[in-house]
Amino acid sequence: MKRVHFSMILLILAGFFIAALVANFVMIDGDKKSNSFYVGVTFCGNTTTEAKLLIDKVKNYTNLFILQSGSLQQFPDKINEIGDYAVSSGMYFIVYFGGDSRFYLEKWLETYDGRWGDWFLGVYYGDEPGGNMLDDGAIFWDKQTNSLITKTVDSRGVQISIFKSSENTSITYWPDGKIELSKCDYPTVPSYSNVTTTIITYFPNGTITIKILELGGSPIKVDDNYNVTHTYEELWNARPFQSYDETAERFIEQHRTNLEIGLNQTITAFTSDYALYWFDYLASYDVVLAQFGWNQTTVQDIALIRGAAYLQNKSWGVIITWKYTNPPYLASGEEIYDQMRIAYECGAEYVIIFNYPTIEGNNYGILQDEHFEALERFWNEVVQNPKMVHGGIKAEAALVLPRNYGWGMRHPEDTIWGLWNPDEKAQQIWELLQKTLAKHGLHLDIVYDDPTYPATGKYQQIYYWNQTS
Repeated sequence: MKRVHFSMILLILAGFFIAALVANFVMIDGDKKSNSFYVGVTFCGNTTTEAKLLIDKVKNYTNLFILQSGSLQQFPDKINEIGDYAVSSGMYFIVYFGGDSRFYLEKWLETYDGRWGDWFLGVYYGDEPGGNMLDDGAIFWDKQTNSLITKTVDSRGVQISIFKSSENTSITYWPDGKIELSKCDYPTVPSYSNVTTTIITYFPNGTITIKILELGGSPIKVDDNYNVTHTYEELWNARPFQSYDETAERFIEQHRTNLEIGLNQTITAFTSDYALYWFDYLASYDVVLAQFGWNQTTVQDIALIRGAAYLQNKSWGVIITWKYTNPPYLASGEEIYDQMRIAYECGAEYVIIFNYPTIEGNNYGILQDEHFEALERFWNEVVQNPKMVHGGIKAEAALVLPRNYGWGMRHPEDTIWGLWNPDEKAQQIWELLQKTLAKHGLHLDIVYDDPTYPATGKYQQIYYWNQTS
């Protein structure tokens, strides 16, 4: 009996021991899954060897590695090799694909077998959707008319073009109000020598000119007898981007569609941007990384990104990018340390350093000793320091902007949606912005008037763009 009792006691103790081990494992695994802060660097190089060299350099004081290589995104085996190495080094992993690289993304997703589990955080898909809308070109698909709408910017200003392939026509709206309609006519038997392009130009004063270009034949000729079927007013009233609301709707729909096609709902979608974060989230991005750099105001960027993420219940972070457009590109290690610390204290879940291009003689891109030292110091003095409270700096006030008011807000003359000059609201908002930033600093959020995401009851004080509440 004693032997039986002793055996039972051993079994019970063994059970407790195993249960304790399992509980400890679950707790550790749970901590990993619930990790609320990630710090790391991007790799924008061209070889797996270079990527592994960078991983070895930073693995002791970072926990995230982002593969942001334009050249490697077309090789699934190399992506997986780098991901395997990063994860085996104890680092979380994110892989980047450009917005125009959907084919490569689909090709890689076909090979990904879930091998990294929770260590794989998601896909960084496309870059700067809001910034591109403000400063560069943008492409939209209009489902109702089955036409392609493009926004282009050059020395002449912003042009909006509509191309409808089924009718071989394009309409371009020029900054001076001129409208140009082009139509290609193809013969029954295709032949470049018989293709003609009719160009009808409508001027705001009512003047209309018609020119015909015969490819392979006669040069442009004027046709005064051409039957014009549209008026200037008809074309002008049919133009896209007539209001802020319509523009916001097109922006959101286009990027949401891109994400739905490129990624399935189980993969977290990341992007980085330097403006219009609110609308990036509306377009279904799960995580937006605000770009610190370009000599922009860090306090204002935090107010915009944190406010958008908070009200829309999304995650946010920062990516520290160029301060200069030539070497050394990045700010000093001391300045970057301060930026990382501020982001951490304000609640950022991700802090990344953008590491592109490679400086000659540097095996690690543009990261130099002072930047690695800043990362290590940040890891030891902030991330691992129990006295530093992650998210300890909270917003006490919010500035509420007009609904769908896509103003860049980088300076008083910044554009609205990249299409309009500042309107009568801009100066009033700018003055209130300066006052609220001066009063509340890092305790201010900037949000938008949207009934789906109300600010009421979320802040101690709310400033509306046209009044104080």
